[in-house]
Amino acid sequence: MLSMTMIFARGNRSFASSISALIISAAMITGAGAANIATTYNESCAACHDSGALNAIKKGNSAKWQLLIKQKGMPALIDSVKNGMIQMPAGGLCEACSNDDYRKLIEYMSK
Repeated sequence: MLSMTMIFARGNRSFASSISALIISAAMITGAGAANIATTYNESCAACHDSGALNAIKKGNSAKWQLLIKQKGMPALIDSVKNGMIQMPAGGLCEACSNDDYRKLIEYMSK
């Protein structure tokens, strides 16, 4: 028969294992989020922002990106991406992106 101490000890190990798994999962999700932005950029933005096609500001041109962010503000830039512009289709070729994804993509391109 199991004593209360043994049951409690087993419960603590199980709890500790669950906490460890949760921490590891959270770290993996955080890392995957950054990888997803890079993947989304490559699939949706790179065609123009790598080459500067159609006057797109190139990824990594921090000075131009920072100037644009300062002039328009992030909310207006996100709206521009969502609604499209003459040279860019609505959503910037990312139909599944949220406002937060667009913000992260703009920040990714500006570095």
